[in-house]
Amino acid sequence: MSFSVEQARLLFPALAANGAGHTPVFLDGPGGSQVPSSVIQAMSDYLLGGNSNLGGAFSVSKRTEQVLQTGRESAQALLNAPSANNIIFDANMTSLTFKLSRAISRDWKSDDEVIVSRLDHYSNVSSWQHAAADKGARVHSVNIDPQNCNLDYQHFESLINQNTRLVAITYASNTSGSIVDLQRVIAKAKSVGAMVYVDAVHYVPHGLVDVQALGCDFLVCSAYKFFGPHLGIAYVADPWLEHLAPYKVEPATNIGPGRFETGTQSFEAIAGMTAAVEYLAHWNSDTGDLRSALVKSYQQFNAHEQALSHHFLERLSKHPHAQLYGESSNQRLANRTATFSLRWPNHAPEQIAGMLADHNIATWHGHFYAQGMMQQLDILNKGGVLRIGFMHYNTHQEIDQLWDLLDQYCL
Repeated sequence: MSFSVEQARLLFPALAANGAGHTPVFLDGPGGSQVPSSVIQAMSDYLLGGNSNLGGAFSVSKRTEQVLQTGRESAQALLNAPSANNIIFDANMTSLTFKLSRAISRDWKSDDEVIVSRLDHYSNVSSWQHAAADKGARVHSVNIDPQNCNLDYQHFESLINQNTRLVAITYASNTSGSIVDLQRVIAKAKSVGAMVYVDAVHYVPHGLVDVQALGCDFLVCSAYKFFGPHLGIAYVADPWLEHLAPYKVEPATNIGPGRFETGTQSFEAIAGMTAAVEYLAHWNSDTGDLRSALVKSYQQFNAHEQALSHHFLERLSKHPHAQLYGESSNQRLANRTATFSLRWPNHAPEQIAGMLADHNIATWHGHFYAQGMMQQLDILNKGGVLRIGFMHYNTHQEIDQLWDLLDQYCL
């Protein structure tokens, strides 16, 4: 089936008119996506069929083991991991990153260095700051380029050296939408033998990840950002899957991904995540393996989201008082996701978000845990920005509805 936004919207119950006859407009994608019926059904089906932990001889436990394995295989296809065993799960990306940071930093010393960035959500900053502080290691923070709110690559390259143990970097900013040139970052990190930890939470709904092509050591994402339930997913490259010593309960397995999965997993969430990946893959006209279907579906998502971005920027160009933080050129849409952060001189972001909410349009205001970016731009204590983020279920008509209100309100 070829993608059409009209057909896609029919699959999402939350996009339908509510009881008051109003159709909500969700322009809050970077904060979390809506969920198709198939995901809801998969989670319900798991629980209705019986809930159990792993390792039992009875049928419900065996079914749970299959749900977990199928979940690993689905995430493997989504990220193009070499094996399903490279995938681990946890409650969310932040919990995963704090957990992995403990294991990764076990042997750090006082002369070791870590690089984080002002572009990142602080889940991929604070985790490493705390880990470094425990070992007396030094943390460097890469600035952003204020012209396009992307990484300042020259500053990054000036910081990296033979003492660098790890580079923690986002794939795409959850605030400016800027997509990082990871090939450049990873190549430089590998030239000094440093690990690379990638936060792909914001990127995955908009672009298809290939961890093998990237060559990163770790990559994390969140299913609730790509049309699934609340679930954290991590790719751990083969050298580290067995060599790291995670903090775990002693009797728990010491083999494979289970070494990192302390406690009982949310099996219903894993079932929902699998359904979300299947949803992402079904917008293609050919049969084939899951990864091939994902490639073809994402090509269609990309085309639609770039069309949305083009239309948004066209409307923005007619609004001289708005300041955009991020790439503004319609000729460089491949360098950004369909996420836009704005400020106006005479209206606080909170006021504008409230006005839009009164008209059933969901947006976000504030800093979005991108504290470093807000500090460098000197807007952290000024209300941050109004963030507008599109997913592939959004439409040109919703953009016009948004700008018609902004044109009236933000004079």
